[in-house]
Amino acid sequence: MLDGSTILLTGGTGSFGKSFIRAVMTQYDPKKLIVYSRDEYKQYMLREKYKEYDKKLRFFIGDVRDKERMRRAFDGVDYVIHAAALKQVPSCEYNPFEAVKTNIHGAENIVDCAIDCGVKKVIALSTDKAVNPINLYGATKLASDKLFIAGNAYSGSRSTCFSIVRYGNVAGSRGSVIPYFKNLIDKGELCLPVTDYRMTRFWIKLDQAVSLVFRALEESKGGETYITRIPSFKITDLAKAMHSDASMREIGIREGEKLHEVMVTESDSINTYEFDDHFIIYPSSYEWWSEKRMKIGGKKVPEQWRYASDTNREWLDVDQIKQRLASLEYVD
Repeated sequence: MLDGSTILLTGGTGSFGKSFIRAVMTQYDPKKLIVYSRDEYKQYMLREKYKEYDKKLRFFIGDVRDKERMRRAFDGVDYVIHAAALKQVPSCEYNPFEAVKTNIHGAENIVDCAIDCGVKKVIALSTDKAVNPINLYGATKLASDKLFIAGNAYSGSRSTCFSIVRYGNVAGSRGSVIPYFKNLIDKGELCLPVTDYRMTRFWIKLDQAVSLVFRALEESKGGETYITRIPSFKITDLAKAMHSDASMREIGIREGEKLHEVMVTESDSINTYEFDDHFIIYPSSYEWWSEKRMKIGGKKVPEQWRYASDTNREWLDVDQIKQRLASLEYVD
């Protein structure tokens, strides 16, 4: 699929980008992979880290807000993976217009440039926070998702295909609860702060997110939202797994934070199909959409069904969490 192709990755110096680059270079033989991002220092560090792939890696300094720069970068590109976004909830709340420019206008620019330049497929990364959003970050990502789905109606004879991959907080990623707890424990803290004792989360690793993107690249027809089937865990069980002697104190849920992660709502269930290790939400009725685009072998989920970390069928207990922590790779 990706052999001999040109791939462009926006926001390519982030945690997902690093894992994606490694996976592409070890599993495929692309013509080149273009890393498009704003930070020259991070690009320098990435170039140093992946020197062995220097002949096939290209680095473009640019912002998704800059349509002309992106149009130049998109020239000759076959596939685009869109990972660039302003993602920190408090930062987006404090800088709302900046979040809109990057997450919404940036998405619009990618749709336009991909169609104008004849890109075959665009896979945009989404988040659980785009589902029933309660903060600005989630709202901008919901708008972004809608723009990419609608992009399929605008591609016309160019036949550019737009699809979405959605996942929640990555285990061990910067800013997530696991490295936060680990840092406290390393400092000798034996009373871990828990925002709410009822809180649950999904467990997903970066390599699973990358694999889901590969799946979307291989089989998407346009308009799908891909979601990995993964287990849930209780935050209190995570704290016990990280230090059996640690106590906990409830500090209250933070503004803009959800009690549980939700990937599929009851409203979306009418268009959701379950497969062995993932779900696909198909678009609602559009003129450009046809059931002929649907993947064979899926089972429609019940109406009013929801896929959320608190109602999940698969759960990790304390011992299983310990096993996963032992092999967990922490990512920046």
